Amino acid sequence: MASPELSQFRRIVVKVGSALLVDSDRGEVRASWLAALADDMAKLHREGRDVLVVSSGSIALGRSRLKLPRGPLKLEESQAAAAVGQIALARIWSEVLGAHDIGAGQILVTLQDTEERRRYLNARSTIGKLLEWRAIPVINENDTVATNEIRYGDNDRLAARVATMASADLLVLLSDIDGLYDAPPKNNPNAKLIPVVESISSEIEAVAGDAESELSRGGMRTKVEAAKIATTGGTHMLIASGKIEHPLQAIADGGRCTWFLTPANPITSRKRWIAGTLEPKGTLTIDAGAVTALRAGASLLPAGVIKVEGQFTRGDAVIVRGPDASEVGRGLIAYDAEVAERIKGRSSPDVMAILGISGRSEMIHRDDLVVGG
Repeated sequence: MASPELSQFRRIVVKVGSALLVDSDRGEVRASWLAALADDMAKLHREGRDVLVVSSGSIALGRSRLKLPRGPLKLEESQAAAAVGQIALARIWSEVLGAHDIGAGQILVTLQDTEERRRYLNARSTIGKLLEWRAIPVINENDTVATNEIRYGDNDRLAARVATMASADLLVLLSDIDGLYDAPPKNNPNAKLIPVVESISSEIEAVAGDAESELSRGGMRTKVEAAKIATTGGTHMLIASGKIEHPLQAIADGGRCTWFLTPANPITSRKRWIAGTLEPKGTLTIDAGAVTALRAGASLLPAGVIKVEGQFTRGDAVIVRGPDASEVGRGLIAYDAEVAERIKGRSSPDVMAILGISGRSEMIHRDDLVVGG
C-alpha cells in the first residue's frame, strides 16, 4: 500500500523525546537541531496547518540546572527536577517558535486529564483556542504532580492521547530510529524497515523492542502501543528518525519512516464514541428552529433549549430531543445541569449577565454532537 504524504494532513502532533532534545553528556538542549525542527514546524504553520508539540525534557533539563548526579532519581526528586526543568523547557520552546513570530502555549497534563471527561473537555477547549489563535500548544506530562500510579510512563502514549483529544489527523513520533523493522536492526544487519502498517497484528507487536536510551522512558513497544491508541481514535501515526536536522522536511521529501494507518478519521471516531459508548445522564429538549440548525451542522446554543432534565455535569453525555420528543441526537454538554437550567432559552448577552462571565457560547459544540438521521 502506498504511504500517505505529509501534505495531506491538516492537524499534526509532533512528539519530541528527551533523548533527542537534550544532550545527555552536557545536559543542555541541542540548540541547532531544535532550531531546524522549529523551521520545519514554521513551514507547516505558514501553510495553514495546525501544529502541536508533545515535548519531553523537563526532568532532564531540571537535573542539569540543579547539577544532580547521574543515575535514577526517586519519585520526589524527579518531581522537583521537573519543576525546575519545566520553566526552562517552556522558555526554550517559546524562543525557538518566537523566532518565527509564532506564539507557544504551555499545557501540562496528567493521565486523569484525558480520562475524566470534564478535565478532558477543558484541555481540549484550551488546545482548540490556542490553535484558533494560531499558536502552537507545547504539551508535556505534568511530572511535578504525576506519580508512579497515574503517570503515562512515556510520552509516546501521552502524544497519542493528545492527538485523539485534539482531533489531529496525524501523529509524528520522532525517534532515535527511523521506523519499525522486522527484526532489531542493531542485532540483525538484514533487518528490513516496515514502511506501512495497515493494522496492528500480533506479528507487528512481536517485533517491537524496548528502550535503550538513558533518557528515554519508551521504546518501540510503547510506540506500537501509542499507534493502537492513535489509530483507534482515527489518527494516522508515523515513526521517523529525529537524529537528523529538519526531520519533518525529510518526511515531506519521502524519507524513511513507518506509517501506521487508520481506517477512520478523528471526527467520526469521536462521534462514534459519543453516540454508542457513553451513558446519557440527562436530556435537553430544543425548539424546531434549533432542530433545523443542528441538522444543518450548527452547534446547540442555549437560546434553542426549552427544557432541561436529569442530573449531569459538564462533559457528560445527554440526549437531545425535538419539541415532539423525538431524539435528534446526543452530545457532550458544556454546562452542569443547574447552570443549563438557568441559561436555557437565553441569548448570549443574557448568559453573560446571568453567569457574570461570558461563558461558552454553545450548550453543545458541534464537534461534541452526533445528530441522527
